[in-house]
Amino acid sequence: MTAPGPRRARRAPTAATTLAVSIVGAAVVALDGTVLTVAQPALQRDLHASVGQVQWTSTAYLVAVASLLVFAGRLGDRYGHRRVFAVGALGFAAASAGIALAPGIGAVIALRVVQGVCGALLQPATLGMLRTAYAPERLATPIALRTAAIGLAAAAGPLVGGALVSAYGWRAVFLLGVPPTLAIGLLALATPEPRAVRPERGASSGIATLDPLGAALLAAALGLLVHGLVDAPRPGGTGTTLLVTAAALAAGAALVRHERRAPYPLLPAELMRNTPVRAGLAVLLAASAALFGTLFVATYFLQDVQGLDPLDCALRVLPLAVLMVLGAPLCPPLQRRYGPRRTATAGAVLLTLGVLLLSRLDATASAASVGTGSAFLGAGFVTLMVTATSVVVHRAPEAHAGVAGGLQQTAMNVGPALGVATAALLLALVPDGGFVPDRGAALPALAVIAALAIPAALALPGAAPHRGTRPGPTPPRPEGRPCVRS
Repeated sequence: MTAPGPRRARRAPTAATTLAVSIVGAAVVALDGTVLTVAQPALQRDLHASVGQVQWTSTAYLVAVASLLVFAGRLGDRYGHRRVFAVGALGFAAASAGIALAPGIGAVIALRVVQGVCGALLQPATLGMLRTAYAPERLATPIALRTAAIGLAAAAGPLVGGALVSAYGWRAVFLLGVPPTLAIGLLALATPEPRAVRPERGASSGIATLDPLGAALLAAALGLLVHGLVDAPRPGGTGTTLLVTAAALAAGAALVRHERRAPYPLLPAELMRNTPVRAGLAVLLAASAALFGTLFVATYFLQDVQGLDPLDCALRVLPLAVLMVLGAPLCPPLQRRYGPRRTATAGAVLLTLGVLLLSRLDATASAASVGTGSAFLGAGFVTLMVTATSVVVHRAPEAHAGVAGGLQQTAMNVGPALGVATAALLLALVPDGGFVPDRGAALPALAVIAALAIPAALALPGAAPHRGTRPGPTPPRPEGRPCVRS
């Protein structure tokens, strides 16, 4: 009768370490994305680069990340999430240090690609590790803490980046992420993989089980799609966008055909046919597109129309970040009481109301009206992000936790590109008044996108998971091998 006590004692530090590593890894990636925006003008001046070259420092990273997230999750399922996370974190640290020492813009762009590859390895593993370290009914709280850390990092990014660039130059922005990613990478290497999720060895562990052709087709489809969305708002980019989007659709069609015939598909049928997983991904895609598209419009409105500087602009929308940080810990008890369906539906309604409130702003809008709309955005988005992510990670079979995490991160990377591209194109249609929300079409269109999260939320499970529930079928093991459960 004494055995369970020591076993729990051994598992508790592992779960706590996993949570800390997951939170720091997700926060560093979020911080990196926001501080870079502040550093780009100084980087352009120092390296004598063109605007197009500087834009590629972001585009190259986004394309690399989006195209490899799902395959990186598959690698975690096969070789262990901690091992893949450690490689990604250590590589991210090395690439960041390299960018800080880069002699020219070409080196910066190349290293941003490397950083994107490492970020793709790191991000799905932050969710895969949580899935294997926590029981299903306890997943919502770790995911909420991870979400709060992302919100805090994203909010702090412009302030921290501005201070660093002003005091030390743009290179300091990239050095900022080196110590934490180095530390968590080494910590992940030193922590053993849970026995129940260590990869199997044997007949099914060859390279074919990774589905390299499926990974290449998915990478091509997602990479081309993100490239097209990012390029769409640029002057003269319409023709290129149409061509690139057509190529992305062709690669997607080839992927669907291949996956139906592959013996070990990259996207397992049991995962892709899972209604809660698909609904959760749809919620995340619509919500992230609406939020980031709205923030894109709001930034131009506050700076170009109302003449605010970047700091004042950030302070006007600060309620969004505050609600994300404070609201995330409240989401798990709401899910337990009301279930994911009602919780996410309420979040989708709040998000849609936030976009609609901001769409009514005129050129003389007050700080209070901007802050109110931003508060609704933050409350709605954090509710959707925590709830939908919990459903996606919990409802996926544990053997496919990495792929599920990769799909979740893919939705969170493609959604913002889609939202910003939509907003930029609609702003261009009304050149004289488009930057003023109540005279343009961008925010009403983004409100429609936000509202699409409502039917997706209604497809989520009605009740929260309880102790002893199983998230889904476990794939068959090779013959002669025992099936070990955590």
